Amino acid sequence: MSSTALVTSGVVLLTVVGIAYGGTFLLRVVNGAFPANELQRSYFRAGHAHAGVLVILGLVVRLLLDQPTVPNWGRLLGDLVLLAAILMPAGFFLSVVGRNPSTPNRWRLLIPVGATSLVIGLVAAGVALILGGLTAV
Repeated sequence: MSSTALVTSGVVLLTVVGIAYGGTFLLRVVNGAFPANELQRSYFRAGHAHAGVLVILGLVVRLLLDQPTVPNWGRLLGDLVLLAAILMPAGFFLSVVGRNPSTPNRWRLLIPVGATSLVIGLVAAGVALILGGLTAV
């Protein structure tokens, strides 16, 4: 991997510490130590789950794309998976801030934007890997 990719991947791995801390917050919510309504509880769970899964998926995609035959555009667009790991959880958490929201606020738009980023990143990575594999043969 390039030094830039190594540093970025190291930083991304360190974010898992934050995600783990988020798990302790989620436990406080579930145990009633942090007051939250049912909407907030479900959005907090979804945000935490998406953060953990998408960060790991983004790192795996980054590793897979680190082959000399993979086109550069594939590496660039593959990083959209890591962007989704920021946007989707942020949408889940920020859209239910406040004392007792009954519906998600406008921050919920980050969820479909993140989902779009995820799909584009995965499709681009898949196509780039296939093209890289055909070039290697």
